[in-house]
Amino acid sequence: MKLYFFKCLVTLYEFPIGIYLIYLYHYVSSRRQYDEYSPHVVKRQRLGSPVTCPPPPCFPNQMVAGSSRSPLPRFDRAHPTPQSHFHPQMLTLPESSNSLQAYAKDKLSDQMVELFEACQQQACDLKRKEVCRAQLQLDIQRVYAGARLYLTGSSMNGLGCRSSDADLCLVLKGKVSFTVLKTTATTINLMMFLCFIAYVERTQLIRAKVPILRFREKGSDLQFDLNVNNTVGIRNTFLLRTDLRIRPMILVVKKWARHHQINDASKGTLSSYTLVLMVLHYLQTLKEPVVPSLQRDYPECFNPFMDIDIVPEGPKHIPPYKSTNQSSLGDLFRGFLRYYATDFRWDKQVISVREARALPKINSQEWRNKYICVEEPFERNNVARAVHEKAKFDAIKAQFAESCRILQERKDLNSILPVRAVINKESSRK
Repeated sequence: MKLYFFKCLVTLYEFPIGIYLIYLYHYVSSRRQYDEYSPHVVKRQRLGSPVTCPPPPCFPNQMVAGSSRSPLPRFDRAHPTPQSHFHPQMLTLPESSNSLQAYAKDKLSDQMVELFEACQQQACDLKRKEVCRAQLQLDIQRVYAGARLYLTGSSMNGLGCRSSDADLCLVLKGKVSFTVLKTTATTINLMMFLCFIAYVERTQLIRAKVPILRFREKGSDLQFDLNVNNTVGIRNTFLLRTDLRIRPMILVVKKWARHHQINDASKGTLSSYTLVLMVLHYLQTLKEPVVPSLQRDYPECFNPFMDIDIVPEGPKHIPPYKSTNQSSLGDLFRGFLRYYATDFRWDKQVISVREARALPKINSQEWRNKYICVEEPFERNNVARAVHEKAKFDAIKAQFAESCRILQERKDLNSILPVRAVINKESSRK
């Protein structure tokens, strides 16, 4: 009966009226300016406080969720327990340290391998995320029949570390359209719904171009970011089939950027996804490339109109790429810093992993007056649009230059990143 009542609420909220309609009208109106990438609007949204989920209501003569008499049965498990649809062959597990040693030819490279092996996501971390995903999908399907919940991003492409958040994409088909208004309404409905699930806590609505629901697994520090129908995140998850050196390179770059406070899009700097594309672009444009553009070379496997359920099948038919580049990890990392410190023309070029080259910055709305231009491989918009302040842009460029100079002189990763402190922090994750 209570579940039926909640479904009625969902139905009501999917056809917004009254105050709810007014709220969504103002919300969508503000996002219209955001879509035009107006810097002052982006800044206002970024500084806004997230909407937090209110505590679940207490019902007379009933106990709160988690007890044997929850107002919404089936959402009251203390921890997800059903049999999950876990497919290890589709997931990327840790690299063999023996394989990486071939590229650890100097002190800097050894330090990078050590950091990577200590911090990379383990099979148990991935299984834990998958078990929670499977349970949440079952619960959501009681309200949205046929809904599918996907793990995406670094959790699935092997670029994550033990402390990485888990990105989720909820795909709703049929009656739920892909319009901004409908997606926003559905996201708010899901926020209300998550308040009744006992293994979820600290639910927040993050206002962004694509609204995000952020929450934690109860009793742990595992954080999830859930979006609705943003399927590009699923498609680009499977865009990578990489050389062994890619994962340690990206992990070290993200840790370096985080340490120097230039890896936080919410604060006007670089998102992790932007950094990944920057690393791949550099490795694609070397005289002897380390990675190709799979999207360019195998377009049939990455068709943007391919049904989302068969997206993971595409990369399985691509043969491994054999790079003739034998540079050590240390050489590649120094080259990455040098490329963006001295070689790349920020004012004239667009980073394109799709084309495996730097494109000229044309006078279009997407690229005009943008400090950093990084093309999203499928949607082809600018994933670096968060960098809208000149001071932040100057700080990013200065950090590339300074770290490049220091590392060239000392050839010691500790000179630009406290390796042991980072490893200890990762080891403390529970």
